[in-house]
Amino acid sequence: MRLRLSRSAPGAALLLAAGLVAGCAQAPDPTAPTLSSRTTESAAAAADPDELLWAACPEGIEPADAAPSGLQCADVTVPLDYADPDGTQIDVMISRLPATDPAQRRGVLLLNPGGPGGSGLDQPLFLAGRDISPEVLAAYDLIGIDTRGVGQSAPISCGFTNGDAYNGNIPPYAVDGAAVAERAPIVEEIAQRCAANDTDGVLPHITTANIARDLDRIRAALGEDTASFLGYSYGTALGAAYTSMFPDNTDRVVLDSNIGDTHLDQAGLRRYALGMEETFPDFARWAADRNDQYQLGQTPEEVRATYVELANRFDRDPLGPLDGATFRLSTFASQYHVNLYPDLADAWQDARSPNPDLAVPGPAPDPAALRPFDNAWSAFLTVTCNDVEWPTDVATYQQTVEQDREQFPLYGAASANILPCAYWPIERTAGPVPINRDGPTNVLVVQNQRDPVTPLRGGELLNDAFGDRARLLEVDGSGHGVYAIGTNPCAQELVTRFLVDGTMPEQDVVCEAV
Repeated sequence: MRLRLSRSAPGAALLLAAGLVAGCAQAPDPTAPTLSSRTTESAAAAADPDELLWAACPEGIEPADAAPSGLQCADVTVPLDYADPDGTQIDVMISRLPATDPAQRRGVLLLNPGGPGGSGLDQPLFLAGRDISPEVLAAYDLIGIDTRGVGQSAPISCGFTNGDAYNGNIPPYAVDGAAVAERAPIVEEIAQRCAANDTDGVLPHITTANIARDLDRIRAALGEDTASFLGYSYGTALGAAYTSMFPDNTDRVVLDSNIGDTHLDQAGLRRYALGMEETFPDFARWAADRNDQYQLGQTPEEVRATYVELANRFDRDPLGPLDGATFRLSTFASQYHVNLYPDLADAWQDARSPNPDLAVPGPAPDPAALRPFDNAWSAFLTVTCNDVEWPTDVATYQQTVEQDREQFPLYGAASANILPCAYWPIERTAGPVPINRDGPTNVLVVQNQRDPVTPLRGGELLNDAFGDRARLLEVDGSGHGVYAIGTNPCAQELVTRFLVDGTMPEQDVVCEAV
């Protein structure tokens, strides 16, 4: 996830951050492919590789004023339903940034930016413009992907409009059990709308398992015996599923900022609250060190008290669209990277002023028009709700909200709140992909110690699940994303050496803070 906040209107930054982040038991079909921890899917290479037709990428993938980058796009045709491989076909669009040194080229590095629902066609350029090592750029063709249902790959839509009461895939903070009950009919309507919009019967097949099968079709279409993989956030679930289903077809796998399994479930969503509690002290210390500038508190404890003061105030007395839930979501979003701290501090300072600036530039959006995040939100819900069964009774969510509000007071009553998955009417075609511990030692689990959305616990869980197949690279750092996004030189070097030379740490390792 990439956030852009405006320093010119600090109060509005709270609203913009919220919009950008929010913007995130049925039996298996007996005819669908089955998964087990000791059986893997057959290689897609058994089929003839597609003849890929590389051409310019769709408009908007590259900045209009950018110099030519060499990025090209192509479609890979895959079955909509892998249980019926000769049935309906869909096209999955991929992008390719060729290796800079053909003499050093090792193969392809498949990329996923997270979500589920994040468009990945521009990810090769995004990483090439960050701190990814030139050695990696020399060794691999970087392959961006719009996964099935996303962007240019048979995009799906639940029909989210600007006038909807539903606002994103991270639930709002619930001040009490009644707030959960009030949320329930809103998310139930969204679940029913997603199903009603699925006139072609596509949604049941938008799953992590099928996306992993698509990855292997992409590998085969590229003419590669194996593929390496770099995934962030939800991309760690996808990468874990891919190397579990196709262990012999994966080369070097980097899972960065981990949700803890091959799918997002209620436990994984509730860990957002743990991540917020672990990460917020970094911002609090930063703000306290700059109290002369921001006046948010002389100590981290005072900064935390300011957060509670503002959140409670906006619960009681919202300022236009800025209520307590939006304030908490915006603060959560701004923990994603230390570069967002100044905007957040400015916004808090403005929110405490007598006349806060809440103006968001531009005309009011048409309430009947589709939200800009409609496709991303739709894909997030479809994958998340299809992958695993969620609790279906409101009382369960009321109970978890009360538990997490007490244990994780900063954000627990948000991430435990109810999602449309509680009412999901789409028939699940299979269960979640189990982790496969039988395979090569080729999984590097990379994790900041303090991450607001995928806390360290997620990395530990995934590392433990893979057993000897994996090593955990733990970084004494803060934020969401480590490799090429973070600033820790130890972590950058260890991941680079693994991707370029195959050097896997002999045991789990910790990179100390810079």
